[in-house]
Amino acid sequence: MRVLVSAASRHGSTVEMATEIATVLTGAGLDAQVTPPDSVSSLDGWDAAVIGSAVYLGHWLAPARDLVDRLARELRERPVWLFSSGPIGDPPMPADGPEDIDEIVALVHPRGHEVFAGRIDRGRLGLGEKVITSALRAPEGDFRPWTDVRAWAEGVARALTAPPETETGGGKA
Repeated sequence: MRVLVSAASRHGSTVEMATEIATVLTGAGLDAQVTPPDSVSSLDGWDAAVIGSAVYLGHWLAPARDLVDRLARELRERPVWLFSSGPIGDPPMPADGPEDIDEIVALVHPRGHEVFAGRIDRGRLGLGEKVITSALRAPEGDFRPWTDVRAWAEGVARALTAPPETETGGGKA
């Protein structure tokens, strides 16, 4: 089974999470490949998808949102999981998911959506981002919960590798 793993990221943190998810899926016997959202023109040849995005100012980044908008019909035809990366700190703030996730979920009907804490490295931020993070008193650091990311990916792998349920005599076997 081929699994597309695609994530939008400003500074690489969310793509690193996507890479770890693909590694877990591959370890479970799936053919998982990380592909940037802008490079995905069709889902032909993909059996399932894991789509993620960094969250900035409460929203998914445009490349991930554009992928979902462009390929919504194709995404609805296969198993899809979504993940968001963005809350920071301990405990992670903001605690809520992206403001636009309900629209995205309604569009593609994923089997699940998970929000993971992210990373802020002020050395990688542009001036505007530095101003915003300072105004919000956002702590610097790597808050990504790698154990949780791996566990979530293992759940995706189990769902994709589970034998299909068979029907016998009108009931489930």
